Amino acid sequence: MLSVDGTDFRIAKKYEKPYYSYKFKKSGFRYEVALCIKTGDICWWAGPYLPGIWNDDMIFKHGLAKNLEPGERCEADGGYRGSAPLFVKCPGVVEANPDKAKMQQRVRSRQETVNERFKNWGILATPYRHKLLEHQTVFGAIVVFTQLSLPYDPLFQVEYND
Repeated sequence: MLSVDGTDFRIAKKYEKPYYSYKFKKSGFRYEVALCIKTGDICWWAGPYLPGIWNDDMIFKHGLAKNLEPGERCEADGGYRGSAPLFVKCPGVVEANPDKAKMQQRVRSRQETVNERFKNWGILATPYRHKLLEHQTVFGAIVVFTQLSLPYDPLFQVEYND
């Protein structure tokens, strides 16, 4: 019972195709983050990946999909259509029921809220200008800080019926 999404962060690097993030039209790194649908806890993260090479679906298949139980699927946005319906439920592929579609959208919105909270930290809100090899450590620390802050600044609750 996870929701999953990729999130990009700017890095201070001249144009090189592997680093090119279409979200920024500049260089960046991409991470994958998954939340527990019932609690909102951060359960998984992976990265950094080069956004010019790795799309969300490729990252998912490379990591999280290999760790799912048989029959287990994640809620995801349209960037994961290649993994639907076997591993993900995403808009326009699996569910036509309007009530379920609304519920799934709320789950995806909460996922985006967490991605936005990562960018509340200045080091991830602006282009990263330090050693690129340390970006993963910085991101990992911010994931931990964000998770630890959830009891004090909770995410909105979602009702979810599988």
